[in-house]
Amino acid sequence: MATRTGMNLSRDIDLDTLPLRERKKIQTGIRIWSTAIALFAERGFDQVSVAEIAAAAEVSKMTVFNYFPSKEDLVMGPMEQHLDEPAQVVRERAPGISAVTALREQYLSALERFDPATGLSDQQVVLDVIRLIHHTPALLMRATAGFDHQAQSLLTAELLAQDPDRDELTARIAAAQLLATRLALTGENQRRMLAGESAADALSAALEGARRAFALVEHGLGDYCARAA
Repeated sequence: MATRTGMNLSRDIDLDTLPLRERKKIQTGIRIWSTAIALFAERGFDQVSVAEIAAAAEVSKMTVFNYFPSKEDLVMGPMEQHLDEPAQVVRERAPGISAVTALREQYLSALERFDPATGLSDQQVVLDVIRLIHHTPALLMRATAGFDHQAQSLLTAELLAQDPDRDELTARIAAAQLLATRLALTGENQRRMLAGESAADALSAALEGARRAFALVEHGLGDYCARAA
């Protein structure tokens, strides 16, 4: 079976194609992660120890740390596999396609797959992770730092590498705008999922919102919110 939760341990790998040893290794990581999220959701992040997670997952505490170097990594590690995704989309886009177009089409496609990385997922485990991050200051701080700084640095570097003018300021501004757009869209999708909407019912509005948002990046705000004379 292919694993893809958006907060997964194996990105888009089809486990059935892997050798038995590697498949078992990935499955163990997924079991540890799933066990940890269930315990955190039930009792709160700060009220669960790594030793309790290890016992519930039927592995040693050392095994947990072999997969997840810190307790925070049990929540954030799989999500942070996606920090390089915008830069990768830009790097691998077809000739003649702008960065805005590439990122817009990738995001729209991800919405249609109900990819949790877009926030448009009503899977219980995904909702549990979102609530954990929102209700745990240390996790929220790490999420903000990762997506605001690391992802932005990676995308800035990729844009700059492909800019014949080597305009660093433009690359920084473009990366900030593109990532802020994705973040705002994802946050709105998460809000709707946490409010109880189904992903299927919210899809049409999410697609329309994404098209509008990327159009603003592409064409600019212009005279948006100009004060009347």
